[in-house]
Amino acid sequence: MLSPLPSAKAMVPFVSVENMMRLVHHLGVETVLAELADAIEADFRRWESFDKTPRVASHSRDGVIELMPTSDGSVYSFKYVNGHPKNTVDGLQTVTAFGLLAEVSTGYPVLLTEMTLLTALRTAATSAMAARHLAPKSTRTMTMIGNGAQAEFQALAMKAVCGIDTVRLYDIDPRATEKTVQNLAGFDLKVVACRSAQEAIEGAEIITTCTADKQFATILTDNMVGAGVHINAIGGDCPGKTELHRDILKRSDVFVEFPPQTRIEGEIQQMAPDFPVVELWKVVTGAAPGRRDAKQITLFDSVGFAIEDFSALRYVRERLSGTDFYQNLDMIADPDDPRDLFGMLQRAK
Repeated sequence: MLSPLPSAKAMVPFVSVENMMRLVHHLGVETVLAELADAIEADFRRWESFDKTPRVASHSRDGVIELMPTSDGSVYSFKYVNGHPKNTVDGLQTVTAFGLLAEVSTGYPVLLTEMTLLTALRTAATSAMAARHLAPKSTRTMTMIGNGAQAEFQALAMKAVCGIDTVRLYDIDPRATEKTVQNLAGFDLKVVACRSAQEAIEGAEIITTCTADKQFATILTDNMVGAGVHINAIGGDCPGKTELHRDILKRSDVFVEFPPQTRIEGEIQQMAPDFPVVELWKVVTGAAPGRRDAKQITLFDSVGFAIEDFSALRYVRERLSGTDFYQNLDMIADPDDPRDLFGMLQRAK
């Protein structure tokens, strides 16, 4: 007898924006950031087991749309993400995203989720995980240059993972800084609004740059950066967009996720193709040194990589267990006879 209902494999758990927010508040935002940092680090420790390819990008005059795929041989993931800096003029997000997990053995999806919020969380968690290995051990103060949608996540991740207690803020738009100050109230952080980038970096051991304009920019000049700091450069994420003067890179030990992607999209696109970099996974596994001394300038040239999204998607799937923070979507056509897809269509009349 033919079953009138789809099988369990046809039903895919979907996490909406509302349910993602419910999940984060259920767990606590700082808990999520700390646990995500650990999940991402665990996957960096098995970096060599993943398929790796630069993201597939479709560029236009308005922005970019990208696909970011990877697999560890058992689970496959991808993320769809855009970057449209002019969107804010129309009251729209600069970055939106969604992602999917699937079984490699069958190709069937096992999770579909929003990733606009999740990307902000995983980007901040990755920054903090890198800083755990690269920043000075006594770090207590960070600077956040660019106070847009990522700012609060970055500050709270550095607090949860690295123990910072002071955040110094600067943005060319004072309203963005005011927003960030208000949002961080109640999180047990000293938050200082600054009038310039130069003022903001005073006394900071971690300097994070995260601006949106897709152009070669100079947010930090060489004379602004003193010895011993860790620079977390996350704003440069596509060809033609950078934030740091190239002389800063010459003085720094530069750490990256996946060199073939970073040399196209990151700060090091300004440098020669053989400019020396260290892959972060090697630091995580102990195969390469991270911070060696108190005077060293470390620079995480982060553009975001698919393995980080893989980690975040798997984390969400695991954390959904035992909750109602998702809904099942009837996504996969599921005929009783896999050869009779047309018959299933006809019986639906």
